Amino acid sequence: MDYSRTELMPGVWLTHLHSDKFKTACLSLNLLAQLKRDSASMNALIPYVLRRGTVQYGDMEAISARLDELYGVAIEPVVRRIGEIQCFGFYSSIPEDDFLPDGEKVLRDSCSLMAEMLIAPATRGGLFLPQYVDSEKEKLLQIIRGRINNKEGYAVSRCVEEMCCYEDFAVSAIGSEIECEDIHYRRLTKHYHAMLQSCPIEIFYCGRSPKNTVVSALTDALMPLPRGDIDYDIGTDVRMNSLEEKPRYVEEVLDVGQGKLCMGFRLGECMEEPDVAAINVFSAVFGGGTSSKLFANVREKLSLCYYASSAVNIAKGIMLVASGIEFKNFDRAKTEILAQLDAIRAGDISDEELNAAKSGVASDLRSFMDSKGELEGFYLTRALQGEDYSPTDMALLVDEVTKEQVVKIAQSVECDLIYFLKGTEDEEDAEP
Repeated sequence: MDYSRTELMPGVWLTHLHSDKFKTACLSLNLLAQLKRDSASMNALIPYVLRRGTVQYGDMEAISARLDELYGVAIEPVVRRIGEIQCFGFYSSIPEDDFLPDGEKVLRDSCSLMAEMLIAPATRGGLFLPQYVDSEKEKLLQIIRGRINNKEGYAVSRCVEEMCCYEDFAVSAIGSEIECEDIHYRRLTKHYHAMLQSCPIEIFYCGRSPKNTVVSALTDALMPLPRGDIDYDIGTDVRMNSLEEKPRYVEEVLDVGQGKLCMGFRLGECMEEPDVAAINVFSAVFGGGTSSKLFANVREKLSLCYYASSAVNIAKGIMLVASGIEFKNFDRAKTEILAQLDAIRAGDISDEELNAAKSGVASDLRSFMDSKGELEGFYLTRALQGEDYSPTDMALLVDEVTKEQVVKIAQSVECDLIYFLKGTEDEEDAEP
């Protein structure tokens, strides 16, 4: 796959990945903003409101009809956070010209439609249509309120909120219920225009079309894009150490029959010059699969957890351990999870554990080459971090990670917060 990056216009960058592997191309357009409590919900709402209608295609029915004319092109809103940068915009899947009848070509028209959604939304008197804003706001509120229904995900998000309570990372990618409820169509319109002029924009394309064809189609489509002073002052505050000398403890009681123990760690001094390959292998050795220490010992050998796994967020420099336990096993499970980390710090890593971890991480990375969606997320993250290696490049680095590198990272890690979601002992029949 041939990779390149091009600045199409001030603050608008295209990552082009040429590939003949897929029958559909993917094209994403992401506005980038600092993740903030008072604007996260507005930013998250913008692409959903924009999708409701444009100047030329006034409602979703008209947009759907146009997508059908383009042989089933799909354009969907997308909102996420990478570190403390909020990314919001559109992700599209576009049939490749080689598989269309009669020499049809839809890339240019697809770019035009996506650009029209972004730049020329349906308005009245220059303002978003109140019914579109109110409808999409209610849907977003339902998503925000519904997060508590997934207790595992809820516990992880609460752990992050408490651990990073003084940092932007505590804010969800879609914001909070309070901020979302306060959105008004006039306020959202004003905010949208400000974002359109100031946000850096990252565009990703993966498909068969040559770079010059994609550049031409996007440059023409985005020509009306209003640009002012671009806000390049966005990024992620990576805190090396835990907030206090001892891990903080937060307990929450809900109607659950299974306890959720989440532990938040700072990756520490290894984040000064992060070795991404080694950090991922360390997490895999600790809690990344069936050969990991958490699975083999805490879950299987000691039967202290229904599940136990670790995941690193290198953009933010943190690691989260998530586990499901019986309420009475809280102290033992917490102690044993920390003991497994201490074992890695002491160099207690077998060749089998290390090789299995490296094999799993490298295999996951190589599998990215078979998924446009994974490639899009991978390269967007790399672009925000100023790096340009491929999944295959990273997999080769993973193959070279040594036991000593893993031990050094483990010795850098600090436990910052312990979160426990529990119920009462007689809630055996409650929702897990």
